[in-house]
Amino acid sequence: MSARTIVIVGGTSGIGLELARDCIARGERVVLTGRDAERARAIAAELGEAATGIALDISEPHGVAASLAEVGPVHGLVLAAIERDANTVRDYDIDRAVRLVTLKLVGYTAVIRALLDRMEDSVDTGIVLFGGRAKDLPYPGSTTVSTINGGVTGLVNTLALELAPIRVNAVHPGIIGDSPFWATKPAGVLEQYERHTPGGELATMADVVGATQFLLRNRGVSAVNLPVDRGTVLL
Repeated sequence: MSARTIVIVGGTSGIGLELARDCIARGERVVLTGRDAERARAIAAELGEAATGIALDISEPHGVAASLAEVGPVHGLVLAAIERDANTVRDYDIDRAVRLVTLKLVGYTAVIRALLDRMEDSVDTGIVLFGGRAKDLPYPGSTTVSTINGGVTGLVNTLALELAPIRVNAVHPGIIGDSPFWATKPAGVLEQYERHTPGGELATMADVVGATQFLLRNRGVSAVNLPVDRGTVLL
């Protein structure tokens, strides 16, 4: 039996890259995507023969199908591509907002549509979308991000219904202390967030990878929006 193939959109850095490493360690093949073809291929080469890197920009959804045309059978799909944004209502940047809405809500859906003919119609096939805790815990400038991550919840529900028995879930990371974005913050920044978790520690990339793998593989789980934040909302 040939190895399973997991496609990770946004797999060239951060949590997506850690997930790719974990899938390879499980004996699977990965197809990871990034906007830059050369970088995607270089990172895949670092991961070894089990990895393939391709260029894909899901903020340009009309080109998604062509970019994914050479991908073979898909046993799992993770949509981890994100962009960070601080866009206040008073200084609203419409172009940035449109790009981010397109990237997640339209781009994610376009990827799924493009790959459906290569997915087995089975509960063994899992799709995981990345949202974020900003949908519940907004901050100044998060209007677009909070709205889109809330939209991911609705997207999961409709996709899980339309695509069944294929399972569709979402993971919603909070502040991930060892991620490239947060780990480089000045001293004291993370401490203020740690004080708002019951255990005084932030979630890690390994925590998010574990949650993603659970949603991807557990045959009894679909239409779930899973937060990974070490219980931030409790304090």
